[in-house]
Amino acid sequence: MHLPRSAPGPRRRSRAPLLAVCAGYFMVILDVTIINVAVPVIGRDLSASLTGIQWITDGYTLVLAGFLLTGGALGDRLGNRRVFCWGVAVFTAASAACALAPRVPFLVAARLLEGLGAALIVPGSLALLQQAYPAPAARARAFGLWGSMAGIAASAGPLLGGLLVTAVGWRWVFLINLPVGAACLVLTLRHVARSPRRPTRALDWPAQCAVVAAVALLTAALNEAGRRGWSDPAVLAGLGLAVTAAAAFAFRERLARAPALPLSLLRSRAMSGGAVIGLLFNFGFYGMVFTASLRFQHQRGFSALRTGLALFPAVAMTMFASVLSGRLSRRTGDRPLVISGMLLAALGLAGWAAAGAHPAYPLLVAPMMAAGFGTSFALTGGTATVMGAAPPAYSGTASALFNTTRQIGSATGVALGGSLLATAGDYSAGLRTGMAVGALAYLAAAGLAWLCVPA
Repeated sequence: MHLPRSAPGPRRRSRAPLLAVCAGYFMVILDVTIINVAVPVIGRDLSASLTGIQWITDGYTLVLAGFLLTGGALGDRLGNRRVFCWGVAVFTAASAACALAPRVPFLVAARLLEGLGAALIVPGSLALLQQAYPAPAARARAFGLWGSMAGIAASAGPLLGGLLVTAVGWRWVFLINLPVGAACLVLTLRHVARSPRRPTRALDWPAQCAVVAAVALLTAALNEAGRRGWSDPAVLAGLGLAVTAAAAFAFRERLARAPALPLSLLRSRAMSGGAVIGLLFNFGFYGMVFTASLRFQHQRGFSALRTGLALFPAVAMTMFASVLSGRLSRRTGDRPLVISGMLLAALGLAGWAAAGAHPAYPLLVAPMMAAGFGTSFALTGGTATVMGAAPPAYSGTASALFNTTRQIGSATGVALGGSLLATAGDYSAGLRTGMAVGALAYLAAAGLAWLCVPA
């Protein structure tokens, strides 16, 4: 007689780890895009210089990208749940500090601390999902929802930021993280099992410093390329130093007894191919969101709030596509999902490029929906490919590698899109060129998926 009442209990408990992890990941990605709408108001309120405004925006991204592999290595050594909770606590406290910032230097320092917390959250998120959902079907659905968080947060950021700044002020852009972070921490501690610790796993600090330098320099150079141009000496110097640091990292990993990222993992076709696929589809998607936002605001005169609404078709498809691909993966495998998703996204960006110089907005709805749907549809399979190729002892490192390459893809897509808009004689021509390049990136990802993603 008691069975009907108790039956729903395990199902609710099984969803709690998913809710906890996705809440943390959503905070991290939302913070990348929501700030863009608030920065002009922050600059006026705190009398910020142009350099200060740039650091408010870019400091978070630089620290996040640079310390992802360090966060993954710490999770594998100390336990992914423990490091994930540390990250949520640091991120939430730093968000409160951002909201209370009296001056620009204080806000920049708090933003850097936010980036560090985010770098601890992201690698552990995938590792905890893999731990909590060992069954392939359940894990695929969990990865699908995790992937949808990125697209929803990235595209909804301008809309939510516009609403908050207009209604209650820019400080609420950061205060909104406090209840989300508190709920995430409670859910994680109550419902996510402890992760195994591997104290014998040494942290290769020289390699960690080299990869932090390589990723931070590359991200900084790409961000500056969008403003200065690709031939600027500072941009070229940053790219050269990033290559040097990457070479030092590879040399160190060959000699280390306990490497941070064993080169044997990169020899796996699924691991290395999946990481490059992640780079390519982030390049296409975030390049589209960035250039479309600029077009709507600067060429069509949309407000920040209206721009967020205009981008909503891309957002609306991400959740549906990720859930659908998670359900289909156990029937079809990951390869068909990644290939079909990338081809559909390429068709969407190609349709935008072919729509003409000044297309009516209704003509752009279908291309945006195709790009949003295709990217999220492929992300589930790409994530499962990378995580499935990693030994359990390196799940945090594999997650960090995948998210580092995605972060590099986002920075490259935004930088190239900005450069094309800035250097093209006609604004519309630069945007259409950017969309065409994004479509080519999606096509390259589809071809790579055919070779690297297991059938």
